[in-house]
Amino acid sequence: MNVTTYHTPALIGVVGAGTMGAGIAEALASAPGHEVILCDANIELAERGKQRIEEGLARRVRSGKLEANSADELSSRIRVAEIETLTDRELIVEAIVEQLEPKRSLFERLDGITVAGAVLATNTSSLSITEIGRGLSHAVVGMHFFNPAPVMKLVEVIAGAATPPEAIVKAKAIAERIGKTPVEVAEGAGFVVNRILIPMINEAVEVLGAGTASAEDIDAALRLGANHPMGPLALGDLVGLDVVLAIMEVLQSETGDPKYRPHPILRKYVRAGWLGRKTGRGFHVYP
Repeated sequence: MNVTTYHTPALIGVVGAGTMGAGIAEALASAPGHEVILCDANIELAERGKQRIEEGLARRVRSGKLEANSADELSSRIRVAEIETLTDRELIVEAIVEQLEPKRSLFERLDGITVAGAVLATNTSSLSITEIGRGLSHAVVGMHFFNPAPVMKLVEVIAGAATPPEAIVKAKAIAERIGKTPVEVAEGAGFVVNRILIPMINEAVEVLGAGTASAEDIDAALRLGANHPMGPLALGDLVGLDVVLAIMEVLQSETGDPKYRPHPILRKYVRAGWLGRKTGRGFHVYP
């Protein structure tokens, strides 16, 4: 099916202005003609997300990777507002905490305020699209971006049981418009990437816990021996160990397979607040 025969949404909302939400907003604003509203639980959090975007753009300008006028144009396509202003958005991407109930609550709220025909997308990394969209009048689709969203090329586009084909087409079309490569995925625990990747990180924690090698040497072994750009423990720190734990718990509960049991060290680090790069400490320490 040719996606160019479908209208590609240009009025976009992003709910959640943390690391992923801000990155998704920047990625979605990269296409001329897009207008992105960035929201969070309050304006202060949304403003912080916009500031994070502008700081990232400024770094790219200083490094010569982006022209100053291009950065200004991209930034001008993103504005901060309350969730209630999303009434005219054709596509809304949710990027809040990776927990089912907060997502369900937000989608029910969005379902009551958005224009008919709007597509509601979730950036969930493992949760059921079917469950998130259950009982809603709007189409719900998964659009799973990867961190850092402005850089990583992949977007997993996931269909739940009630996701109409045209919502998949629109999600794939907008991903292509912003320079991403969409991969269409049927709903399944962890989808494609995290079904493979997150258990690998958990297995690296197992190797660490067994005393087989240090965190530094485990990461060096995978970088140099498997040609990975980043070791699994450093990758876990980048993703966020709380997110890694949440995905492992979803994999275990959805499949019932004990091989997806989160390692106790992973639980301990999350309880300690050692979540990786975002807190300055995980399996490695960050300045």
